[in-house]
Amino acid sequence: MTPAGRETAGLRALTPAVPALLAGERPRVSVLGDLMLDGWWTGEVHRLCREAPAPVVELAGRSYAPGGAGNTAMNLAAMGAEVELIGCVGEDENGRLLRRLLEDGGIDVRNVTMVAGHTTQTKCRVVSSGQVLLRIDDGGGPVPVEVRDRMAAAALQAATGADAFLVCDYGSGALPAQLAGRLRSAAGPGKSPGPVFVVDAHDARLWSELRPDVVTPNASEAAAILNTVMPARQRAQWVLDHGADLLAASGATAAVVTLDTEGTQLIGGTPAGPSGRLHRTWTRPAEDKQASGAGDTFVAALTLCLACAVPMSTAMDFAQTAADIVVKRFGTSVCSTEDLAASLGQSVERVLSAGELARRLARARQEGQRVVLTNGCFDVLHRGHTTYLNQARQLGDLLVVALNGDESTRRLKGEGRPINPALDRAGVLAALSCVDFVTVFETDTPIPLLEQLQPEIYAKGGDYTAQMLAETAAVEAYGGRVEILDYVANHSTTAMVERITGRVTSVPGEAQG
Repeated sequence: MTPAGRETAGLRALTPAVPALLAGERPRVSVLGDLMLDGWWTGEVHRLCREAPAPVVELAGRSYAPGGAGNTAMNLAAMGAEVELIGCVGEDENGRLLRRLLEDGGIDVRNVTMVAGHTTQTKCRVVSSGQVLLRIDDGGGPVPVEVRDRMAAAALQAATGADAFLVCDYGSGALPAQLAGRLRSAAGPGKSPGPVFVVDAHDARLWSELRPDVVTPNASEAAAILNTVMPARQRAQWVLDHGADLLAASGATAAVVTLDTEGTQLIGGTPAGPSGRLHRTWTRPAEDKQASGAGDTFVAALTLCLACAVPMSTAMDFAQTAADIVVKRFGTSVCSTEDLAASLGQSVERVLSAGELARRLARARQEGQRVVLTNGCFDVLHRGHTTYLNQARQLGDLLVVALNGDESTRRLKGEGRPINPALDRAGVLAALSCVDFVTVFETDTPIPLLEQLQPEIYAKGGDYTAQMLAETAAVEAYGGRVEILDYVANHSTTAMVERITGRVTSVPGEAQG
């Protein structure tokens, strides 16, 4: 099945059922990448050694997991993809262990070459009391030309049948980058749409001839592409300001730049709207668990979604959810379909009563955070909703969505609405990375709630002006301000419902919400 023909094409709402739906599609993903073995050695420190002021770690346990492209492949397989891996390892003990771990993960390793005389790249971390004391790197480096040629031939063959082709190039020198210009045509003349090409590389410029659909540099990699340094603050804005140059240098249609605790920022790929804003994700706060490989998990989840023709904004939110799961775990871990379903099911925990929300916001303000609030019925989530919610989140530090309850929605929209009950609507909204809290209200306007919560910014999407809103006077009375966001034409719940029920054949422009 081609991506355009998948049931997941056009998917917008992240519900607990989505991970199983994606896994059920069984997309074929080929991964060409640098393979490494991650070691985690744990123990206790009770003394310093006599020879030097260095801690003595009494080892209690050793564990190993595939790292690098192997970790990305393991995550893809755990989320339901059929994964073919292309790469090489040394013909040594660590190489055999790595290959066996990959096989146990359900990955096709027929094109993982074992190279005589080559040392498998290994990264061992020594940990005590939850703190990494030392990392020991060994092996890796360039491989013989004939091995790179073998990988190139396998990659060209794999591209003919894949739904997505992912390059994971971490600069080892082992990958045949010279095949970049041949991969896209290898899918076969006239094959449509062909695989989605994703590049996760330390230097995406090496793969520019591939003309990737998406590249996924981190902050330092994005800056290095342009031979500059990214500022410590307002990094997402820096990415937007330099977006055209990043795309030109990488040859990509779109880029998702990962910004660690600041989430991710999209450039290219989709219309930005009148404000020029593009989709962004935000991380959920997590205690540092000495995790490694969250970026691999993000790329894997993003690729899975794109292989299934999921829209980019939804794919990014799905990938952010996956990364947020593994960053809470110790070591190198994978995110499974079951993990994602459980996490999305727990999003209802961010649905709060007005009283509890007021207490949470009071604590947030003590930390200097600005609150943005918007409201609506959000009966059937669509691109108009997700676009303006993402824009609203960029106005402050926390986004609260005030959701019209069932009776309130019925009074506003008429009999037969809402289609989805308030708890379901709230859960879908809370799963979006841009939404921090959801609360339900039953009044015809959110004015009583606004007066209780007093958000610094009240945002409204759709065909409005501040003068048209009854809420404006209430917001300005306590010192807040009203922001009107982009209007995404031809996207409304009412029009969507009418289209589904066959009552209209075209979609008129209409206010969102």
